[in-house]
Amino acid sequence: MKKIIISLLIVLATTTAFAQNQTTSMSIVSPDSGIVYRLFSTQNKWTYIKLNTRNGQMWQVQYSLEDNNMEVPLSLVTRVSKENEKNGRFFLYPTQNIWNFILLDQLDGRVWQVQWSAEEKNRIVIQIN
Repeated sequence: MKKIIISLLIVLATTTAFAQNQTTSMSIVSPDSGIVYRLFSTQNKWTYIKLNTRNGQMWQVQYSLEDNNMEVPLSLVTRVSKENEKNGRFFLYPTQNIWNFILLDQLDGRVWQVQWSAEEKNRIVIQIN
């Protein structure tokens, strides 16, 4: 009986630890409304997306251990007028697709599909609604 209880506790502890680990890795940091620029990691360890949280402009930032670091425009379109810019207005949410994010205007609810790529022709930002 003692062996069954110990075995059950080990299985329960292992399951709980695994579930917590998965939840942590999928959680999203809440947006901080006090900042202008924010870096969002992609599933590629060398690539980030830099977002201007005031107006929705984005850049693809890549670094390496060699000397081929780069920051290239992903979208230089300003998605709001200058007078409607506000820190923390825009936020990026990852998707299950390694190449795609969802850009959300947290004030009016507009959303865009954001696709980053090593190839310029495959970098796109398309409004969803």
